Amino acid sequence: MGQETQPPEEGRADVPERVSGDEPLLAARVHRPSDLMRLLGGLLAIGLVLAVAAFAHFTTSGLEKDINAGAGGAPDVFVKIAGLVSSIAVLLVPVAFAIERLVKRDGLRIADGVLAAVLAHGVTLATDLWVAEAAPGAIRDALTQPQSGGGLTDPVHNYLAPVIAYMTAVGMARRPRWRVSLWVVLLLDAFTMLVAGYTTALSIVLTVLIGWTVAYGTLYAVGSPNVRPTGQTLLAGLRRVGFRPVTALRAEGVPDAADSGDRGRRYIVTLEDGPPLDVTVVDREQQAHGFFYRAWRRISLRTITTRRSIVSLRQALEQEALLAYAAIAAGANAPKLIATSELGPDAVMLVYEHIGGRSLDALDDHEITDDLARSAWRQVKALQSRRIAHRRLTGDAILVDRSGRVVLTDLRGGEIAAGDLVLRMDVAQLLTTLGLRVGAERAVAAAVEVLGPDTVAGCLPLLQPIALSRSTRATLRKLARERSAREREAVLAASAAAKRERELAKAEAAGAVDASDHTAVRIPAKAGSKAEKAEKKADKKAEKRALDTALDEAREEDLLAQIRQQVLLIRPQAPVEPVRLERIKPRTLVSLIAGAVAAYFLLSQIASTPLSTISEADWRWVAAAVLFSALSYVAAAMSLLGFVPERVGFRRTVVAQVAGSFVKIVAPAAVGGVALNTRFLQRAGVRPGLAVASVGASQLFGLGAHILLLLSFGYLTGTEKSRSFTPSRTVIAGLLTVAVLVLVVTAIPFMRKFVSTRLRSLFAGVVPRMLDVLQRPVKLVTGISGMLLLTGAFVLCLDASIRAFGHDSQSISFASVAVVFLAGNALGSAAPTPGGVGAVEGALIGGLVAVGHLPIEVATPAVLLFRLLTLWLPVLPGWLCFSWLTKREAL
Repeated sequence: MGQETQPPEEGRADVPERVSGDEPLLAARVHRPSDLMRLLGGLLAIGLVLAVAAFAHFTTSGLEKDINAGAGGAPDVFVKIAGLVSSIAVLLVPVAFAIERLVKRDGLRIADGVLAAVLAHGVTLATDLWVAEAAPGAIRDALTQPQSGGGLTDPVHNYLAPVIAYMTAVGMARRPRWRVSLWVVLLLDAFTMLVAGYTTALSIVLTVLIGWTVAYGTLYAVGSPNVRPTGQTLLAGLRRVGFRPVTALRAEGVPDAADSGDRGRRYIVTLEDGPPLDVTVVDREQQAHGFFYRAWRRISLRTITTRRSIVSLRQALEQEALLAYAAIAAGANAPKLIATSELGPDAVMLVYEHIGGRSLDALDDHEITDDLARSAWRQVKALQSRRIAHRRLTGDAILVDRSGRVVLTDLRGGEIAAGDLVLRMDVAQLLTTLGLRVGAERAVAAAVEVLGPDTVAGCLPLLQPIALSRSTRATLRKLARERSAREREAVLAASAAAKRERELAKAEAAGAVDASDHTAVRIPAKAGSKAEKAEKKADKKAEKRALDTALDEAREEDLLAQIRQQVLLIRPQAPVEPVRLERIKPRTLVSLIAGAVAAYFLLSQIASTPLSTISEADWRWVAAAVLFSALSYVAAAMSLLGFVPERVGFRRTVVAQVAGSFVKIVAPAAVGGVALNTRFLQRAGVRPGLAVASVGASQLFGLGAHILLLLSFGYLTGTEKSRSFTPSRTVIAGLLTVAVLVLVVTAIPFMRKFVSTRLRSLFAGVVPRMLDVLQRPVKLVTGISGMLLLTGAFVLCLDASIRAFGHDSQSISFASVAVVFLAGNALGSAAPTPGGVGAVEGALIGGLVAVGHLPIEVATPAVLLFRLLTLWLPVLPGWLCFSWLTKREAL
């Protein structure tokens, strides 16, 4: 059911069963996504318990009173006997289980359990220390009780959590007798401790959660023993369902599909008598492959377009069997399912009739004829006639046998009684799959001939990347990068050709002038300079026209746009507005979470600031802060225009920077300003590529200036209170931290590739643009001055805000304020919230308290005033400027 693989020769009855070839070895240990999910769930539960202990004080104290009142009637002798028995049994039961596992040579599980127990013991000790030394009083009261001899009980039990971690890690939960016996002992031990007043209910709950969470964290980190069935297990399973297998050959070269779950390991099995079989083995580990991707798809996409992120093995087996029978009943060519069986508790197998052939991906382009494309569409039509959706019509799911018959495989992810939207998604997917191989025109023509124009036109709103499979989206992204590279090369070649033509024309003109020099009339110097300026201006216009023409000629439409055009030629009135499939985007989700945290932080800070502090502000310093805030927009315009060699109006650029104040509220700080400035420069007549390069050059130079200023002011801050010029330990620690982070990023291939890709895309074309700016010293000085003035204006605004709420004795140096602002601004640029809300306030307040030793009562209102002047008050003027520029088509 994948790429063509010849079955081995049929063996004789006396040939022993074997797995042919070198079957790839299975990993000894696997990292189960289920363990990671339980780890995350445990951490969340621990956080909820601590939140209840901190904020529901009356509830926890009432619970303790009820427990004490209910336990008062218990006989004292019974409590003592139960405590003695449980204390002994809670240690004996794990030891007995360990002995049994060692006798059965399962020592690895015992080692995992011991490691989890040791880690759990360390976590409990750390938790006890935190509760005793640094935790809020409400949490301490909820987790401890006073002892009769003085002191408090342990917040977390140092022997109970390791036992629970050990029990979970060794897999006692999967053995009913041991599980029941141990839980009885644990519950009895917890009951006796509660009755005797040695603990609290929340302490017991927290102890269980810590042991459980540490166990699953350990299992995910070190991996669990791999119990996936091998080829020999498969042969034994086939014998149990009545087959007489001889050999099994592992089918290689079959890609996994993370968006629909791993499709299992494929084997071609030969029998003593009869044709060979195609067998698929699916186990829990394969089923969990791509779980997090599918879970995110289920959260982010609308329910009608998604399936359950994971199902049980029994459900998966029944679903695939049902779809196989339903597809054949609908008249489609699909592999015939002839047997199913379990291979132990964690795996199943599905036995199909063998189909020799090759997948669509394995065929050459010239082999994919129009007849073949129409045959594929006929299979889809047969499925859709019975409301069956395939949901993954990619090239490796379409098989062509030796007779040229098209067979649809991989039906496991399909759907019975599918809705119209899902059926239209299948049409869009197959259009894209065929279009990638034979082109949009042939793919659409084959679909229209089989399905009809109305059905094909109905899929246009679904013809969007989010509705396609993961592998198809990756292919489209790769083609888009290649298309962009070709367009860029064509533009550069056109620019070089135009430059050569101009130089040749100038050389010919100069030769003509030299030949007629004896008749030439001397032109005044002033007139000559005007002629040179006009000539340069004409050259720039000619270059721009040539580049625009080259860009238009080199521009290529993407495949989805080509498919839309072909369909609209047949049905011009077909709806093309994309259907909204996404419920929420990743950036939106992150922004919502970060915004909620930021709002909570701001409200708590504002609530803790007395109104009398605000009324006592020095309004002269407030007015100075307003002026410095306004000056920052002039500085921002200078810093941008300094890296734009073309002529752009200064006043309108200042207005655009004010408009950026509005954009920062609706987009993260590092994104909104870049997009607005790029759009503004394009509307001002700067070509798109050069506009992006100018903004990138400004950002790159600004980043370097930001780091240099931060180091310089940090050095001054460390030396300002002493005559020595040795930098402070804080600066040294900061530099070492940055160096370690850089080394980590450059040492890990994945992170290195991620950072380099992002930097290349952000600063593409920056170096040539910087060379253009260096040829104009005035522009370079303007840009550098603007950046220094921008930083100085913000630092002065923050300094004035501090002085508005503080006295001279509480004032801090300008260098310290600069360090705090530069560090807070860097954090705000990296924060996903609009304008860096929450992150900037926290960094500035914390920095002023730590670096400048300001009281929190002064630092909080000063930072809130600074953010009010630089972020919130400019929103209304920014919206007015944004609307004004939009009406004049400047944005």
